[in-house]
Amino acid sequence: MQQKITPFLWFDTQAEEAARHYTGIFQDSRIVRVDRYPEGTPMPAGTVMTVEFELAGQRYVAMNGGPEFTFNEAVSLSVECEDQEEVDYFWSRLGEGGEEGPCGWLKDRYGLSWQITPRVLMEMMADPDPEKAGRAAQAMMGMKKIDIQGLRDAYGG
Repeated sequence: MQQKITPFLWFDTQAEEAARHYTGIFQDSRIVRVDRYPEGTPMPAGTVMTVEFELAGQRYVAMNGGPEFTFNEAVSLSVECEDQEEVDYFWSRLGEGGEEGPCGWLKDRYGLSWQITPRVLMEMMADPDPEKAGRAAQAMMGMKKIDIQGLRDAYGG
């Protein structure tokens, strides 16, 4: 089935660089197509206009649109992780050259926000016992990169 909704990411001039960076991090990822600006457009003819790419099977489009718009935290991409090794991997690779934020959030070198979230955190937060869920939430609030063992210690049995 063809994907009906595709996230469209606006970059200044780094669309192709960013797409190559992201596809180098995620398995099952690839550059699908690179389109260039034609003559008579606001950008120089022949420069990269859009890059269609897939990350873990999800299709995206990155566009070089100039400096008018930048990313902010109102939109983020969430990466669900199975274990601490995966959290550490995505945190270091996506955060390289970027900025750490609270609660498992970071901005990459292009300013795009990511949430690096272990699945166990979501399970803890959904616990019907409000005290256990609250302890997990409080532990998360004190973290930058999520520490699964720290969550487990706070959550309790």
